[in-house]
Amino acid sequence: MLVAASLAFGSSGSLAKPPPVADNSNRIAPAQVEAPPTPTVTGLDQEKALRDSMAVVGQRPVDHTLFDQNGQAVSLSDFRGKPLLVNFVYTACFRICPNSTRALRKAVDAMRGRFGTDQFNVISIGFDQPTDSPTAMREYAARQSIRDANWRFLSPDKDDVAEIARNFGFSFMATPMGFDHTLQVSVLDADGIIRQQVLGDTFSPDSLGEPLKRLLGGSLIRETRSWGDLLDKVRILCSVYDPETGRYRTDYSLYIELAGGATFILLILWLAVKEWHAHRGNRLRPS
Repeated sequence: MLVAASLAFGSSGSLAKPPPVADNSNRIAPAQVEAPPTPTVTGLDQEKALRDSMAVVGQRPVDHTLFDQNGQAVSLSDFRGKPLLVNFVYTACFRICPNSTRALRKAVDAMRGRFGTDQFNVISIGFDQPTDSPTAMREYAARQSIRDANWRFLSPDKDDVAEIARNFGFSFMATPMGFDHTLQVSVLDADGIIRQQVLGDTFSPDSLGEPLKRLLGGSLIRETRSWGDLLDKVRILCSVYDPETGRYRTDYSLYIELAGGATFILLILWLAVKEWHAHRGNRLRPS
């Protein structure tokens, strides 16, 4: 869904008929008033914007240096190692961006509560430069009540905005009311590759949580270095979104399935070892 500012133009009115006069021959015709021209409204080509958004899935955005809300220089590559959620905002927006950011905050809070506070990162990039300075981004975050240590608000160099937007499949254009732009969250894996684009004016925990859960669970074996890591990954895999509460909860049936699968594997291993011992005993037994 592609949303930004929508402009509605309209006018209404009537021209009063002059009162009748006794002498019809002297009747004065009403003045002819031309209606003002209707302003032409232009905006993004939504089909092209959608194609551009989808075209970058599977690609890694080019690395750039930006500044966070505290003025610290950071690179996009600094966020590799964990899944990353990326969205774009402009701080002068009075309705659409704040609403979508608040929806994203609720989704992130729900996912943090189940997946863990340190399992993934979030960044919001201010594309209206130089207006979206680090100070403006810090104030924007404060207005949305975002105090998440793993959510950074970044200001790129003005000359880098177009390339960064293109790398993430983000489209925008200036209008008399601000900007038309795509509303999207890019879901990147731990290697910095865009795996999914979540589009819309609201971001629910399940629309973001499901692709994030797949990324986190997919690294169950490859990136598990301790029993704590293993338990975290199993807990994430055994989470299911509850639309009634808007949060994730434990799906115990998945625990049972995992336990059953583990038991089956252990049984196969036990039988294989038993067969090996029996075969080895037969070979060592004197004839």
